[in-house]
Amino acid sequence: MQFWERPRHGANSFNRLPPDQAYFDALRAHGADWVRLSYDKWKAQERDFLMGDADRYQGVAERDLATLKEVLGRIDKAGLKAVIAPLSLPYARWSQNNGGKFDDCLWQDRRHWREAARFWRDLARALRGQPGIAAYNLINEPAPEKMGGLPEHAAPGRMLQWYADKKGGSRDLPAFYAELIRAIREVDPDTPIMVDAGWYAAADAFAYWPGPLADTRTLYSFHMYEPYATTSGPNLRRKPPLRYPGDSRFGGAAQYWDGQRVAAYLDQPLAWARAHGIPMSRMVAGEFGCIRTLDSCERYLDDVLAVLQRAGVHWAFYAFREDNWDAMDYELGKGKVPWTYWDAMEKGLPDPVVRRATPEFDVIRRRLQGGE
Repeated sequence: MQFWERPRHGANSFNRLPPDQAYFDALRAHGADWVRLSYDKWKAQERDFLMGDADRYQGVAERDLATLKEVLGRIDKAGLKAVIAPLSLPYARWSQNNGGKFDDCLWQDRRHWREAARFWRDLARALRGQPGIAAYNLINEPAPEKMGGLPEHAAPGRMLQWYADKKGGSRDLPAFYAELIRAIREVDPDTPIMVDAGWYAAADAFAYWPGPLADTRTLYSFHMYEPYATTSGPNLRRKPPLRYPGDSRFGGAAQYWDGQRVAAYLDQPLAWARAHGIPMSRMVAGEFGCIRTLDSCERYLDDVLAVLQRAGVHWAFYAFREDNWDAMDYELGKGKVPWTYWDAMEKGLPDPVVRRATPEFDVIRRRLQGGE
């Protein structure tokens, strides 16, 4: 846990191809010290990378494991630390690898948890001693609440009532995490664990958690894209688009969002941590971002980062030089990417676009390099 004793700043890597050494060297040169690594878009040995088949897990796929270890070696060589963050687990295939459908199987039957725990035990055993791993982020953006009757961004009282009804059942997220952590600790007593809040890691979704997990080497992660109605791609198709600062939609209601509202929203997971004696060194903003072509994207990023920096929490922006989705690649500025970007994607070739300094990325780069 020593790595996490002071605030750490980094980026998300959700690329379609395993990144090369130059990619991680460039991230390190910007001042990052960790990368949240997802592998689910990489070409798999079978259907699902590392798992073989998320519906019938039989063991870690060896060729996929070798690829992952190669990438982890590049991260370590660049002087970065890695947080491994799967988008899928057994019985919970990521929707973009599942025909666009949300896979709720994991949250329908506690017996399915055993396969997710077995996968993590197998992976932790296989990676024991691998240099450069700073944490295992057990699953990206879990949402057991989605099909379980709890509206997104419900009031805290309603969340608590919901959890009182679901506690001990198949949608009990803290209990699910506890089972996976026990499996990992059977083979690895040391590697820190990172857990996302529910409802896609919403910053308000720790509200129903009764307290921290029993494992003391645990970090608690939330994501920040609110108000999503403004910061997301569909907003750009509105005529006119919603603006920031400005009126937006959140939790089914109209709200005005500015730096003050961002700060109030982001204080919710921090207040939960304070109430339960969890130090800020255990809190992580695992993702945050906005569509780069939004007129005021840089102002939004600045407002979010100002809160995170004052709080002294760890953070990782979304995303660094993503090679199959350009919308939050801030080094591209506000213009369209050239056709070569899409041509390379279609042909399965590396991204050829050269990045550059932009006002949007400068907001992040300053903080990566220790500025305010």
